[in-house]
Amino acid sequence: MNDEMKWLRITHCDNIPLRQGRSLQVAGNEVAIFNLGDRFLAIDNRCPHNQGPLCDGIVSGTTVVCPLHAWKIDLESGAVQRPQDGHGCVKTFRTEIVDGIILLEVPLEKPAISEFPIFQPDPISADASQQQIAL
Repeated sequence: MNDEMKWLRITHCDNIPLRQGRSLQVAGNEVAIFNLGDRFLAIDNRCPHNQGPLCDGIVSGTTVVCPLHAWKIDLESGAVQRPQDGHGCVKTFRTEIVDGIILLEVPLEKPAISEFPIFQPDPISADASQQQIAL
């Protein structure tokens, strides 16, 4: 597993209205970023219940209510608060504000190369196959 992380510049703070969320695709994840007034929090944009778009939910304090079936998700921990039957959680992402720009910490993507070297014929075998056998 790759534990290396990087910070991505996302958008200016003014582009996400107070107590609302916006979604974006980043590093293979659909992420929802929420403006809580004094800070921005980010989580996976899919509710663990029925994959509802959390960015469209109602924000109250540090929670968002899924617009499909009213599941309540904590934006700080990603934990499901309602229903309380241990229904898992959603992934959270660290955020920072630098010069009015929201930064999001995401996993560093691996280069798109094979983990194993491409098969190359053995040079000795290749030379042997080229030799003529006298009959």
